[in-house]
Amino acid sequence: MLEVSDLHAYYGKSHILQGITFNVQEGEIVSLLGRNGVGRSTTVKAIMGEVLPQGSIRFKNQEIGGKKSFEIANLGLGYVPENRDIFPTLTARQNLQLGMKSSKANGRWSVEEIFSMFPNLADRAEIDGGVLSGGEQQMLCMCRTLMGDPDMIMIDEPTEGLAPKIVEQVANLLQEIANRGVAILLVEQKLNIALNISHRLYVMGHGQMVYEGTPASLMQADEVRAEWLEV
Repeated sequence: MLEVSDLHAYYGKSHILQGITFNVQEGEIVSLLGRNGVGRSTTVKAIMGEVLPQGSIRFKNQEIGGKKSFEIANLGLGYVPENRDIFPTLTARQNLQLGMKSSKANGRWSVEEIFSMFPNLADRAEIDGGVLSGGEQQMLCMCRTLMGDPDMIMIDEPTEGLAPKIVEQVANLLQEIANRGVAILLVEQKLNIALNISHRLYVMGHGQMVYEGTPASLMQADEVRAEWLEV
């Protein structure tokens, strides 16, 4: 579904991504692991058109490298940024409605279904987004992206700073997304979540891929974890 080949990206003169190659297949959950600053967020931003990419990025057999972000989104690629970028003066319900695509009247998700899955969000449906807790804002941001009925979704650090109970809800939502046939590229700092829900894992270091494998194989790769993941 997503094929990235020899991807490079720069911030000014800084060479952040140095030839990244990886793929995500239909219905897969693929996690992108690594310490802060290795280029994981830049990778998803380059795919989504927020950072100028060099190299090949193919989504559903179509080259999307260099396209505008809204064009990429319209092709069915969703993106949840790490900064929980909701509309703070709109209600939770209005935020969800803004995510809907009029061209997809019968998508995988509906507003009422989202509320049934997350009663705490339903209880605050008419509350401005800026008043919601950090966990509620994270759930709202993810669910708003789902309202666009993407075929694949890229999610950047969804559990950062969240309470354990909310982290569990996020993990359950990710599993439900995959169950409905939506592929996921997950940028995640918490190794246990990635190990529990991923089909495959990539580890980044210094702007390059340094490891690819399954959760089981990574658990056996003590040297990889020690050098590139553990503090």
